[in-house]
Amino acid sequence: MRLLNKQYILVFCTLFAANIYAQTTNIKGVVKDSNEIALEGATVFIKKLNKGISTDRNGAFEFKNIKNGTYKITVSYVGFESSTKNIIVNDSTITINFILSEQNERLQEVEIIGRKEQSYKNTKSFSGTKSAINLKDLPQSVGYVTKEVVLDQAGYRLNDVVKNISGVNQHSFYNDLVIRGHRVSGQRNSSMMLNGMRIMTSFWKQQLIPHIEKVEVIKGPASALFGNASPGGVINSVTKKPLFTEKKSISSSVGSFNTFRILSDFTGPMDDADKLLYRLNIGYENSDGFRDLQFSKNLVVAPSFSFLPNDNTRLNLDVVYQDSKGRLDRGQAVFGNGDLYSVPVTKSLSAVNDFLNEFNLNVTLSFQHKFTEDLSFNSIYLNSSYDEDLLEHRTANSFAALGDGSFDISKVAMRVFERKRSWNNQNFTNYFNYKYSVGNTKNTLLVGFDYFQQELQAGGSQREARAYLLKNGTATNSFKIANKNNYVLDSDGNPVTNVAHFDLMSPTANGIRDRSNYVYQIRQFPQFLQSSKGIYIQNQTSINDKFDVLLGLRQDYFSDFINYKTEKEKIVEQQSFLPRLGLVYKANKNINIYGTWVRGYQPQSATQVSNPNVGGPFDPLTSELFEVGVKTEWFHRKLSATLALYDLTQRGALLNANDVSNPDRLVQLGKDKSKGIELDVYGKVMPNWSVILNYAYNHAFIVSASDADVLKFGNQKPNAPKHAFNFWSKYTINNGRYKGLGFGLGYDYVSRRLGSIVRDPKLVPIFPSYGLVNTALYYNVGKFQIQLNVNNIFNEIHWVGGYDFLRAFPGQTRNLITTVSYTF
Repeated sequence: MRLLNKQYILVFCTLFAANIYAQTTNIKGVVKDSNEIALEGATVFIKKLNKGISTDRNGAFEFKNIKNGTYKITVSYVGFESSTKNIIVNDSTITINFILSEQNERLQEVEIIGRKEQSYKNTKSFSGTKSAINLKDLPQSVGYVTKEVVLDQAGYRLNDVVKNISGVNQHSFYNDLVIRGHRVSGQRNSSMMLNGMRIMTSFWKQQLIPHIEKVEVIKGPASALFGNASPGGVINSVTKKPLFTEKKSISSSVGSFNTFRILSDFTGPMDDADKLLYRLNIGYENSDGFRDLQFSKNLVVAPSFSFLPNDNTRLNLDVVYQDSKGRLDRGQAVFGNGDLYSVPVTKSLSAVNDFLNEFNLNVTLSFQHKFTEDLSFNSIYLNSSYDEDLLEHRTANSFAALGDGSFDISKVAMRVFERKRSWNNQNFTNYFNYKYSVGNTKNTLLVGFDYFQQELQAGGSQREARAYLLKNGTATNSFKIANKNNYVLDSDGNPVTNVAHFDLMSPTANGIRDRSNYVYQIRQFPQFLQSSKGIYIQNQTSINDKFDVLLGLRQDYFSDFINYKTEKEKIVEQQSFLPRLGLVYKANKNINIYGTWVRGYQPQSATQVSNPNVGGPFDPLTSELFEVGVKTEWFHRKLSATLALYDLTQRGALLNANDVSNPDRLVQLGKDKSKGIELDVYGKVMPNWSVILNYAYNHAFIVSASDADVLKFGNQKPNAPKHAFNFWSKYTINNGRYKGLGFGLGYDYVSRRLGSIVRDPKLVPIFPSYGLVNTALYYNVGKFQIQLNVNNIFNEIHWVGGYDFLRAFPGQTRNLITTVSYTF
């Protein structure tokens, strides 16, 4: 009887399982364009089930175990018309294919909804004109790096990936870069942006990018649109935004220099009606770095929410929280004979009890409303804060002084900084976009107002222990033999140190420093406030779909508050009027020819304008750009290329006068120029072969100056290579026995560079050219991917930039990192 019962149970379970199996099926298909080219990364969505997936490299997709019923399947892809089909699922596998047609779409005028493209190529830009525009139709060179490049190259910092953009190089290994020969860096309000808004960043630590969708470099003065901006360009990081399709991924990396990273990325709708979307990116890193005593412990948490109550209104909240701990690395010091190879590139001047703790918070609230299909309004607010807590042993910018006026070139004079500062930036911008037609022209009119302020908050101060003791109980950083009697001297007649020299030959020089006996001076950083207001108008005109004309005008008003919130408060006012003109000729479907002219403006810091010690007042820094170029798209828009020729002039840059009697005195250059050619290629040659190629020739030189000593550097500006070339290629096997196996190969070349202009020209180094080979190996199995990246595979010793023989910045030695990723 028991056996019979077991048989009945077995039959019942078998029939039940069969019934369940019969009620589910698979839906699969392929998505292609009208030229039968597979579309990788197209979104396929079943609304009834709130299920979405992306097509693979062959344009294929498959939903498994779908219950019987009637469904609507929608396929969407950036640059193409969406397509929807009704299907009936009834016990058998269904194959349904889609052909998408290209569209002349009107995208949202602000980047609220996330980028859907999944390749090295980026098609659209919002920051170039504050409205959606095809990059090919923008009369200006814009370089970029997408998150796909970042992942394939295992990049984690901005400086890791800017080599993929022509004309962009490192000035140091800080958050400090050169664009077309002009320096851009953190802690300035003219260089770094987040989603098109100015942010406050660290100068010392490179920007982290695990939460970044793409990095854009808007070449040339962007002042006509953004106000105060570096002549070389601005760097705009675009955060990852919510998507309508649910996606989740997590990855973990381990590698050289005790590096450990873990990243996660989650996105999708939060309700059945797709009115509320979310995205959450989290990144953690713990790494020692390749330099002695250096380490980084970084946490990034970046949530983003999009609320779409209707088709005409969108609201987005972006938060980026960063907490970084480490030490400040002032660079490599070498022997005073100028031999860059005389000291290992791993040796730093830090003490083991040094630290640098930084906190950064960016909160962005953006709103868009379409009154009609032709009229929309955008309002964006960004609050950006940065806190710095620093203790460092650093060079006093000279070698160890001896009593006879000579130097011990094996020892470095040292000083100590203890500093705390807090900054806050606030941005507020509002603008209207209006589309209208006049005769045979189509127009987009932009009218806007923005406000920006940067404030150094109360309490900013620094305690400094300088290098040599004076008899009056204080200390100084330099030894002047003419005033020898003012110094405390030892039995040999040498100046007594307040902070002991760093011995470049000592194996224990990085040990704990006893700071209890140092003589300190206190320096207060008075509160200050800088603000600007700008009104701008811009019109983009398309004539017979053959010619595009862009005309922009901007009026800016700048205010600097000296002695802010004191009885001596004083306001320094400056203003500028800035024009912009761009032309595009659409030669054919694949080729656009463009030209642009734009003027830029940067007000000199109010402390420099009003401080008599520096030699002011000074005129503002102005710039002017002439640029022509060609933009093309090939292989059915899978590959893009831009060739640009430019002539960029800057007037009014400030440099140190090398005045021994007044070390604060500055001189203002009459004019400096950069002329060059840039080539950028991004995209796919084949569906499984992605490439990046860029080359830049840049002759950046000083034309005229008010100080003859500066002219000797007229051949080429500091840390601006004349030639730079980068290539990266990834190839994946899509079929056969080795399906899922991929290979990456890259080469990065930078020509020789001068160090920065310093008080003693004899200390200016020439950094040799270098070429680095980087490789990668990938293996993809379903939802898992394993990758190995090996950078600088031949372990070439090189320098990415620097100031002098006491502050050179070596590049990373050979390193590898292994990453395991899971997408679900």
